[in-house]
Amino acid sequence: MTNLKLISESKSFGGKVGFYSHPSSTCNGEMRFAVYQPPQASQQPVPILYFLAGLTCTEENFIVKAGAQRYAAEYGLMLVAPDTSPRNAGIPGEDEDWDFGTGAGFYVDATTEPWRSHYQMYSYVVQELPAIITANFPVIGEKQGIFGHSMGGHGALVCALRNPHFYKSVSAFAPITAPMRCPWGQKAFSRYLGTNQEDWRNYDASELIKLGAYHSPILIDQGTADKFLAEQLLPEVFEQSCQAVNQPLNLRYQEGYDHSYYFIASFIEDHIRHHAITLKSGSS
Repeated sequence: MTNLKLISESKSFGGKVGFYSHPSSTCNGEMRFAVYQPPQASQQPVPILYFLAGLTCTEENFIVKAGAQRYAAEYGLMLVAPDTSPRNAGIPGEDEDWDFGTGAGFYVDATTEPWRSHYQMYSYVVQELPAIITANFPVIGEKQGIFGHSMGGHGALVCALRNPHFYKSVSAFAPITAPMRCPWGQKAFSRYLGTNQEDWRNYDASELIKLGAYHSPILIDQGTADKFLAEQLLPEVFEQSCQAVNQPLNLRYQEGYDHSYYFIASFIEDHIRHHAITLKSGSS
């Protein structure tokens, strides 16, 4: 495993969870990610499912809290969960706000100073990380899906819509679906990308889907008791954009659920299955 450092490894549901660090040329510093290798991976290459976490999270949150390993083992999918931003980049102000900077990369390629030198999370997720995974783990590189939560749900939708040939499937939990219209997105985009809102459209799922439908149905779960629903998440905007291009969308409002990992854990099996149906088709 060239340039990969194994931080820790544990058995889980017949497979194994590993936490890794590596020098990232894209983000100009050390990056971390977690991998769950299902038991099937010891016998043959398996499809890959990437999970992008939300604001303030690290590579650990999903692996520790979501309960996904059980279902990844059942369906034979490798789970990969990257960190949500560069860390200790030495940028003034990177640790001042919980919703910007450290832990809040928003899965964009920053174009403004001083962020552009490190905050290249879009290219890291789409290009550098998959190259590392395919080079070092027993995976079927052409079979990969992506999903995420909140800021990571935004990232998953954007990555899939911009790269439909890379990602065979996509889903999200409580995603920020119209960041150009919400305070979180406006704050992050204006600082990472500058004030020209035309540049923001490349990272707004509700704008991207207008350019053409994705090749597969999109699954989104949204809790009705989510305190961020009305102001920050705006799933109805994405739904309208999908309708305009006849994009199949399964938007499920889950009564009484909030924005937490309890919510994710409650519906993670449905999402793993959603991806497995596509990623396992044609597999031996």
